[in-house]
Amino acid sequence: MKQKTVYLCGDCGYESAKWYGKCPSCGAWNTMSEYKVRPEPATRGVTSFARGAARPALLQEIAVDDEARFYSGIGELDRVLGGGAVHGSFVLVGGEPGIGKSTLLLQMCQEMCKNAKVLYVSGEESLRQIKLRASRLKIASSNLFVLAETDMEQILSETEMLSPDILIVDSIQTVYKRDLTAAPGGTTQIKECAMSLMQYAKNKNVTIFIVGHVNKEGTLAGPKILEHMVDCVLYFEGEQAGPFRCLRAAKNRYGSTNEIGVFEMSDHGLLEVQNPSAAMLAGHPSGASGNCIACVMEGSRPMLAEVQALAAKTQFGMPRRTAAGVDYNRMVLLLAILEKRCGLFLSSSDVYVNVVGGMRLDEPAVDLPMVLAIASSFRDKPLPEGVMSFGEIGLTGELRAVSNASQRIGEAYRLGFHTCVMPDQELSDKLPGKMNIVRVKTVGEAISAVL
Repeated sequence: MKQKTVYLCGDCGYESAKWYGKCPSCGAWNTMSEYKVRPEPATRGVTSFARGAARPALLQEIAVDDEARFYSGIGELDRVLGGGAVHGSFVLVGGEPGIGKSTLLLQMCQEMCKNAKVLYVSGEESLRQIKLRASRLKIASSNLFVLAETDMEQILSETEMLSPDILIVDSIQTVYKRDLTAAPGGTTQIKECAMSLMQYAKNKNVTIFIVGHVNKEGTLAGPKILEHMVDCVLYFEGEQAGPFRCLRAAKNRYGSTNEIGVFEMSDHGLLEVQNPSAAMLAGHPSGASGNCIACVMEGSRPMLAEVQALAAKTQFGMPRRTAAGVDYNRMVLLLAILEKRCGLFLSSSDVYVNVVGGMRLDEPAVDLPMVLAIASSFRDKPLPEGVMSFGEIGLTGELRAVSNASQRIGEAYRLGFHTCVMPDQELSDKLPGKMNIVRVKTVGEAISAVL
């Protein structure tokens, strides 16, 4: 039977009978690749409805034991997973090259091997290379097995014979299936290999972790359906030049996606940062203009971060705007509010905003600290010592209430701050007696209170 030619988009998996320079689905250029598909012969006659092995079951009659979750031994990872990994779950870990994905999973093996059998499959390293990396991380366990293989059928065969409790595949872009003509890392190979692993995880109740590469745009390489297949999608972020790494959940079927785990990269692997606020504020300058301490909520955890701003007279007709760690469009909006509502003429100044430590702050509560840092730099007047702030700003210059205000204030007081500038809102919990609360209703009042 004659083979059929189809064209698949390498970014989104869109399938077409003809080639396109620009993908009609995702709009990417030069991503359509040609694949040969052997059509299956059509069956004639009456369709058979033979009953399979699966049977419908009442939801209330399905038993769930207390051991549905197990701990990885790494507290920050367990926090992001929602209290530990679920038996039979399928977890995808993505991140930039060299950020520490393989290191995190290998360190996780050391702890989980105390109570479970783990198989670590690598398609990028030889057994000797894995051993050298494990020796550097001081990892040694009698329940940790390693396999250097890229053939998916061989991987599943060895897994079936070993019967591990946890399977780690590093990475999904390097494995392939023999019956497919596409190259490893292609859309078809990634989709079919991920489907095979997902079915094995659900049928055998084996927890599977897979490593995913990212493309130059920072998103996971491969078809979008890969993220739909898995139960959890974890992103490992951070600046490679800096020591801190952040683990976030973009998708989690068994827990919240608002939690964050913070690690520090050292010579002996990744170290958990139990107090991220103190780590982020290390080296905070005193008596310098253009910086303000913000308190944001990362899930259930309040975190303090330093927001720095620099406003300098522009030398060109068009002022420059740069944002690192905050949303650029949000920064431009706040600059317009400062000029319109507070009389700070920033249209003739270059403005640069940065969050120290490589953190990414997307919560609206960072609006007020960003505005205070910009106003402090513009007037070249530092904020008083021991001041922190949080609050969302509207287009009319009013301050909006934010959630978990009492938790934010408590975290700031624990780290030595004595003054909090915040919106005029009610507080649910009792506050520390020595904390000075400055309630303001507008941006102008907030700037006048501290500058």
